Amino acid sequence: MGKVSECTPFINWEGPASNVLPKSSVMNWKGTLSKAQERASNELIQAIKKDGELLIWAVCGAGKTEILFKGIESALNSGKKVCIATPRTDVVIELKPRIQSAFPDISVLAMYGGSEDRFHESSLIISTTHQLLHYYQAFDVLIIDEVDAFPYSTEPMLHYAVAKAAKHVASKIYLTATPSESLKKDVEQGKKQVVKIPARYHRMLIPVPRFEWCGNWKKKIKTDTLPANVEKWVKKRIDEGKQCFVFVPQIKWIAPITDMIRKLTEKVDGVHAEDSQRKEKVMKFREGQLVILVTTTILERGVTVPNIDVAVLGAEETIFTESALVQISGRVGRSAQFPTGDVVFFHYGQSLSMRKAKGHIEHMNALAYKEGLIDR
Repeated sequence: MGKVSECTPFINWEGPASNVLPKSSVMNWKGTLSKAQERASNELIQAIKKDGELLIWAVCGAGKTEILFKGIESALNSGKKVCIATPRTDVVIELKPRIQSAFPDISVLAMYGGSEDRFHESSLIISTTHQLLHYYQAFDVLIIDEVDAFPYSTEPMLHYAVAKAAKHVASKIYLTATPSESLKKDVEQGKKQVVKIPARYHRMLIPVPRFEWCGNWKKKIKTDTLPANVEKWVKKRIDEGKQCFVFVPQIKWIAPITDMIRKLTEKVDGVHAEDSQRKEKVMKFREGQLVILVTTTILERGVTVPNIDVAVLGAEETIFTESALVQISGRVGRSAQFPTGDVVFFHYGQSLSMRKAKGHIEHMNALAYKEGLIDR
């Protein structure tokens, strides 16, 4: 909303709502849901019909977007206005073509800072949680994706925005792979209905991260040297032509590490939240022009590439929480064509978050196996 002071006037439209609802919405998605996805989809439809709340706790790569389609179709055909809200612009941009393809009869709008769609209206909107501040009692169905993600997880203002954007009687759907302790508590106390999806749609185990000690990596990098096992890991990916993310704890490490890897291959770049070329670099990586992308936790979620490996350098650093490490690990093995891959946490001493993240993934794999949702 830009800079706002106490004397800034706000204008609220109280006239009749614009007639943007289609007569009917035909979903164009022809895919097939897995058993777990189907269960979640049915729960979603019921929650929307009853104007209720639902937490969908699904592992990374479970196919959460596809789970939403039938629920969205049901809502639109009931004359309801739907918003999918997510904390990050990258995710909004990635979701728009997927949702538009599934609902070709509707003009799906993407709302984020600088978006060309912001002066238009539709019955189906994808928005950053920040942009919800522009709406007041606007939506019958509000789907909040990645509720554990920064900045939504740490900004009470964004929770306020969500509450105000929904109508008095509305469905609120929460999506996450790593629910916060407060969300887990709400579920335990029966305050929120939950449906779990512990397996990916392709019925393969989620790759479990492995730990590799790499010594005092900061000291090594300051001498313009990668730790030996890190360099060996990177070289193997270059030789195989296999794409990979290398996650680092702070922006300041991106340039030196990228420069060191550039001595091994030209197909490398670094990206972070303040990077003016962020979108272009991510697109190059998606298109295969880059083999290695060095990044911060800004790309821990929302960017999906079919066949990649992942390394976390300095995995013991506090920025790498359990949630972040689970999300980072979830970048690997998402495609049915490439359901496996390597996830390695290079560290200078194991952290509790590292162990909890590994335990989280192992627990979901065990639960999926118990429920008959995976093929070994």
